[in-house]
Amino acid sequence: MSRFACLGRVFYFEEPLYIDGKTHLSVTPRGANLFVCVPNINHADGIEKGTYEIEREMLDELIASNKIKDFIEWYYTPMALEFAAHLQPAITVFDCMDELSAFKNAPPELIENERKLFERADLVFTGGQSLYEAKKDRHSRVFAFPSSIDAAHFAQARTTKNEPADQARIPAPKLGFCGVIDERMDTILLAEMADLRPEWQFVMIGPVVKIAPEDLPRRSNIHYLGGKTYDELPAYLSGWNVALMPFAINESTKYISPTKTPEYLAAGKPVISTPIRDVVRPYGDEKLAAIAENARQFVAAAEDFLARGNFDDWQKQADEFLARNSWDKTFDAMKSLINETILMKAETSAENNEKVRPKSA
Repeated sequence: MSRFACLGRVFYFEEPLYIDGKTHLSVTPRGANLFVCVPNINHADGIEKGTYEIEREMLDELIASNKIKDFIEWYYTPMALEFAAHLQPAITVFDCMDELSAFKNAPPELIENERKLFERADLVFTGGQSLYEAKKDRHSRVFAFPSSIDAAHFAQARTTKNEPADQARIPAPKLGFCGVIDERMDTILLAEMADLRPEWQFVMIGPVVKIAPEDLPRRSNIHYLGGKTYDELPAYLSGWNVALMPFAINESTKYISPTKTPEYLAAGKPVISTPIRDVVRPYGDEKLAAIAENARQFVAAAEDFLARGNFDDWQKQADEFLARNSWDKTFDAMKSLINETILMKAETSAENNEKVRPKSA
């Protein structure tokens, strides 16, 4: 979105926060032309009036007060249709990042909203190849965009010497994970790895969501450091010896394309993952990540990485791969498709107008 903000104003409408104070829309600039809009909804107002109705009014006021016309609407979730379906944009983009209906506690109306959004959308992007294969028959213009990253940001992990204090106190070797800790995490696998190698330290960075903290495995060599900001992540990754992706193999991970794979590679960290389809292809196939199905395979792969003295050839191969999959290239490709779609829609509209125009006597 920061790249699209170079072309014009971008208003990023986030999920609501429920507060005790007055209901209002918080609009925060994040660089030139990029604004993060967060509905702050009083608990009582949300119950009395309904969250979606309040969000609809906020969205209308945002558009009116900023004199927004001829805009592109961009959906990351079909649930936004609940408050935005009345808008009349130039085109609609559905950026389908995950199979949200497979997530724990997914709202029951999500599947129907997704059906409506496919009908409404002029252009559909998917966040990975396997998700593309699942969605490609539902729309005439679906395009796969696997995870991209800001490689330079994560590459700071290769040179920084300022490991954060809460991690610096943990002895090496450190095997790390960063991301949301939820039902997609194979907690049994994590516990088994920690038990197999009690001298290794497992660093888990990220918020715990949708699973009870007491259900997480507790070992002296598993360290839950909580959520960190995006800017902090390279410093944490700098202290790891190996990066882990111990995802469970279930419905919620069937179509994921983890952004952390290229983030770890950009940080210069060897990667071990369970056989997630969009990690196996291409990262496993190109030997950029080790694929392991159980704790013993994870440990064996980690021992191999820890024993290596030189990663120069691997890092060169990883950097060449990342250069082909940058955010700049993703942005350029998306921008071209959007411009093409706008032109196609304009030509179709002109043809339809010509058909209904009354002929002169």
